[in-house]
Amino acid sequence: MPRKRKLLAQLSALQSNSSIPPDALKNTTTTPDGNSSPKSSKYFATEKKQSSQLEADFFNQPCISLAKSFLGQILVRKLPDGRELWGRIVETEAYLGGEDEASHSKGGKQTQRNAAMFMKPGTLYVYQIYGIYFCVNVSSQGEGAAVLLRSLEPLQGLDVMREMRSASRKGPAKPLKDWQLCNGPSKLCQAFGIDKAFDQRDLTRDAAIWMVPGQELPGEQDVVATTRIGIGNRGEWSQKPLRFYLRGNKFVSVVDKKMEREMAAMEPISCS
Repeated sequence: MPRKRKLLAQLSALQSNSSIPPDALKNTTTTPDGNSSPKSSKYFATEKKQSSQLEADFFNQPCISLAKSFLGQILVRKLPDGRELWGRIVETEAYLGGEDEASHSKGGKQTQRNAAMFMKPGTLYVYQIYGIYFCVNVSSQGEGAAVLLRSLEPLQGLDVMREMRSASRKGPAKPLKDWQLCNGPSKLCQAFGIDKAFDQRDLTRDAAIWMVPGQELPGEQDVVATTRIGIGNRGEWSQKPLRFYLRGNKFVSVVDKKMEREMAAMEPISCS
């Protein structure tokens, strides 16, 4: 099925579960590179929070399991003016706390900054890097454990995401392509308007940000497990495969070609 039809079918299924009229998807455009870019609709401006959202039981699982389970799920951000931004999670990183040398909570250290990592599963942990950018994580089972949301595949509200990303860029620049909008942890925070004000919010109760189930969840063979990015020299923890992403998805921030070749070599050869 062509990519545009698959995305429209996915959005239609998700929105029908939330009692959104089917013609909410009529206002849809296709970019020159063939990406589908659904624009915001009046139905999103008035629709209340979706009843199909992921609940507490989903988040209440071990960190690595949650990091994998996030792949294919949908992050929804409702802006103050009622418009909604939708993005499919395609890349995550697990930070286990405790002995994980790359975790902000290593050694069980709890501070005012990382307090959300010790709160109930499904709590947002938002921190700032370089004094200007933000990254968003979700707490899981385990003392001080959390999952970094690293990349999204934009589904709804791409024009708004592009505006929000452009507002944070210095000087004149070319318009961002669809795949550039959310392909990195700070980029997705810019595109979705997520800042420190979202720290310690509960994804199961918040009116401005939540998750809904994805319609096309990946199988084990679709998930690449590789090393985390930007954690520096953390000994053995630098080499642990705690980053997970959807194989073949162009919205991922960094692709591990070597690992993908190894996975391809292990696949059974078809005799058809």
